[in-house]
Amino acid sequence: MGIGLGAGFIGGYVRPALDVILLAFILYKTYQVLVKTQAVSLIKGALILGAFYAVALFLQLSTVSWILNALAPGLFIAVAIVFQPELRKIFMKLGQGSFFRGAARPRVGQIEVIISAAETLSGLRRGALVVFGRNVGLKNIVDTGTRLDSLISSSLIIAIFSFDTPLHDGALIIQDGRIAAAGCFLPLSEQQDIRKSFGTRHRAALGLSEEADAVVLVVSEETGALSLAYDSKLYYGLSAEQVRRRLGDLLEFPESAGETEEDESHES
Repeated sequence: MGIGLGAGFIGGYVRPALDVILLAFILYKTYQVLVKTQAVSLIKGALILGAFYAVALFLQLSTVSWILNALAPGLFIAVAIVFQPELRKIFMKLGQGSFFRGAARPRVGQIEVIISAAETLSGLRRGALVVFGRNVGLKNIVDTGTRLDSLISSSLIIAIFSFDTPLHDGALIIQDGRIAAAGCFLPLSEQQDIRKSFGTRHRAALGLSEEADAVVLVVSEETGALSLAYDSKLYYGLSAEQVRRRLGDLLEFPESAGETEEDESHES
């Protein structure tokens, strides 16, 4: 009798509760990925279309219902194509286990060290690419360069980029609070409307931001301008303070975050 009651309690209450909690968690994590992209507006459009369909069914509008039913398979395929970058991010996180956990981030002091090095390189008109890994793993990017696994040091960063060494043309990867590798190759952006004046560094930074949730700091060799690329967008010509604030927000440092909405910058 007791065993039957226990099984009934688990089947009637515990399993449905776990089902709802797990589904809510997956939906929340999926939303966290999508909200950082332009897919949110597409979701709103899909919800509006779904509302029209519900109204058509409720009011028994046969013509509208027939049209929507005929378009549904094509719309499903179209959504899968449009959401391909976002779906790729979700499956990458699932495969790397980072969908359910956060990666270790650099500390505030380490960010200051990196910004100081970037300012020095900017004054020297030496180009640089510094990638900050977040949730999506960058092992495939790290494997293209030279592994260092070293402490974050301003002098090391300057030495890598200020001289014509084999590492200065690639990207430096910051992951788990350390310099994981240098001289790494990044995928180039496929965007067609990117500025013609942007060189390979800016295109590479934007390209990685399209494939992963990393934040990329760029120092322009031609102008010394500082830029940040993240969420498939490039913010060009930022001041050191703007870079500090945005990294504080993006890497989740409340004490260093500021009013980034008021920053004046050029977006591409």
